[in-house]
Amino acid sequence: MADIPLQVISENSASERRITPSWSITQLKRKLEPVTGIPPSSQRISLKTASKETVPIEAADEDTTPLSSFPLSAYVELHIIDTRPASARVDFNDTSGVDKYVMPAEEYEKKSDSVLAWKKAEKLGRFNPDAPSLEKAKIDAFDHEVKSRGIEVGKRCRVGGDDTRRGEIKYVGEVKEIPGSVGAWVGVHLDEPAGKNDGSIGGTRYWGAESALKHGVFVRPERVEAGDWPVLDDLEDMEEI
Repeated sequence: MADIPLQVISENSASERRITPSWSITQLKRKLEPVTGIPPSSQRISLKTASKETVPIEAADEDTTPLSSFPLSAYVELHIIDTRPASARVDFNDTSGVDKYVMPAEEYEKKSDSVLAWKKAEKLGRFNPDAPSLEKAKIDAFDHEVKSRGIEVGKRCRVGGDDTRRGEIKYVGEVKEIPGSVGAWVGVHLDEPAGKNDGSIGGTRYWGAESALKHGVFVRPERVEAGDWPVLDDLEDMEEI
């Protein structure tokens, strides 16, 4: 019997694989281990058929039960679930324990084909002789936006022209943790948890206490409208409840 292409899907991977119907369930599990990272003994396999029916791939004797016993068809999904407790699974997304090569700064500065060398040749960024005055002009422009828009800590505001993104201004100033940025940022505590953080960024807390809810957002002054932006009442337009 010819091989059948299936979509193999697990928590950390998804790929097309050709399956031989004459394989036993045990053989399939062994072949899926390097694909999914899940040991055969911890695999729970199911087949989602073309009619969206879920069929468990299991048997009393998995060593002798061939895959042809199940309704295989081209490009249906084969789902593999890891039955191990979360603490026993390998986190393939965690790269903190992976050794990484870091080129010494002195060696990088000597290279002639690097981005740094190109910036030097083109006089870009900090290698631009006019960079200090340009940076000051940018800082002054942000400060002007803050003053002209009446942006002050404690005021209510709307962010980005979105009427649902209302909140209170909690911080105005530089945020060193944002790479490559100069000038004023505005920290806003949104009424709804539709932000990017909880008032802290890069390990520095700018307002509030640690929270799992992301009410905080840092934006440039031109995106902030300070004024009379009260908390929205979701029930205001409802005639009956």
